Amino acid sequence: MLDPHVKPPREEAKPNSPVRWIPADEDRGRPESGIGLCLSGGGYRAMLFHVGALWRLNQLGYLKRLTRVSSVSGGSIAAAVLGQRWSKLGFTGAGPEGHPVAVNLKEEVVTPIRSLADSTLDVPAVLTGMLLPGATINTMLAAAYRRHLFGDATLQDLPSDNEGPRFVINATNLQSGVLWRFSRPYMADYRVGTIAEPTVSLADAVAASSAFPPILAPARMRFADDQYVPKSGEDLQTPPFTTRPTLADGGVYDNLGLETAWKSCETVLVSDGGGAMEADGGRLGPFKSYRWRDWGTQMARVTTVIDSQVRSLRKKQTIAGYKAPKDSAEHRLGSYWGIRSNIAKFKLPSSLEAPYEETLKLAMVATRLARLDAATQELLINWGYAICDAGMRQWVDKTLPLPPGFPYPDRPLGRG
Repeated sequence: MLDPHVKPPREEAKPNSPVRWIPADEDRGRPESGIGLCLSGGGYRAMLFHVGALWRLNQLGYLKRLTRVSSVSGGSIAAAVLGQRWSKLGFTGAGPEGHPVAVNLKEEVVTPIRSLADSTLDVPAVLTGMLLPGATINTMLAAAYRRHLFGDATLQDLPSDNEGPRFVINATNLQSGVLWRFSRPYMADYRVGTIAEPTVSLADAVAASSAFPPILAPARMRFADDQYVPKSGEDLQTPPFTTRPTLADGGVYDNLGLETAWKSCETVLVSDGGGAMEADGGRLGPFKSYRWRDWGTQMARVTTVIDSQVRSLRKKQTIAGYKAPKDSAEHRLGSYWGIRSNIAKFKLPSSLEAPYEETLKLAMVATRLARLDAATQELLINWGYAICDAGMRQWVDKTLPLPPGFPYPDRPLGRG
């Protein structure tokens, strides 16, 4: 007879899991029957692509059903806007099977994000951060987020677990080499420790999550050692790890934002707005000099190579998890859709028209926090909407209704 006071041993994830299982996970059972949404990095390009996905998920009645939203970098901008405004969303509409739909998503979420995409943040942050005494590039980036989107909002302005999904904004701790997670109930690095009910500003959290190295990073946080829950860190709960954590883009560690959603949710939806590395001969100008000889451009190229390979590996392992045997520790329900996906390969006869050669052009939009014109914004949103729709109706629920059309019907993919 089983002793009810003794937990059964946890089934170990195999090495090909898309996430890293750590000692703190050993007490966890199998994933809860929740729905997690992962929003990747990729600057404004990814941010707007994810807006399209959020638009379609809302229409399908899935936005209100989410239990977790995990994000990195550009995806964290979209996630934080959604989280901050969650209490203002009017879930009064009726979606499939009567699931609530937010009738004012466009006004509360889409419009503010598009307004941000009208402004360039990265270059001004770099210039003022380098020239203004006492400033850093990342604090200037945070100031821009504060001015354009978040004001004085903090992590405590995100919904509680009984009000909406848990929003987890991920950064990479350059000191410990693992994820630093910002959320309403706590922020934590499993090696450094946990701070309960943090009051870090949303602007600072998103600036840390989107601190693209080497230019926009690092984000230097400042905490008191006694803010941490005693003995909550595995091996680094001591200054300066606790008092001055140094953070960078969450995509450095987990470029799909998978980690926390994969471990806690049975259904995992992955929206990937990341670009892909293109072949480049590395030549500049009429003299054909190789730019890889200068350390700055070489470092940028190396970072792109690493990101491309890690993203590809996580994508393959994620899709393998969807196909894994139902009784295995790796199995998850859900769908992956990416900005570089070919909608024809979803083999859904009723999908929205999205010619591959046209959508690839959108995937080539630069990974920057730089102004995008209205046409590009609307095409990115339409593309995120279309490919999310295909992924949901093909792999999650084949009975979901057809889309009514593109969010921006005057900007159809392949015709504008």
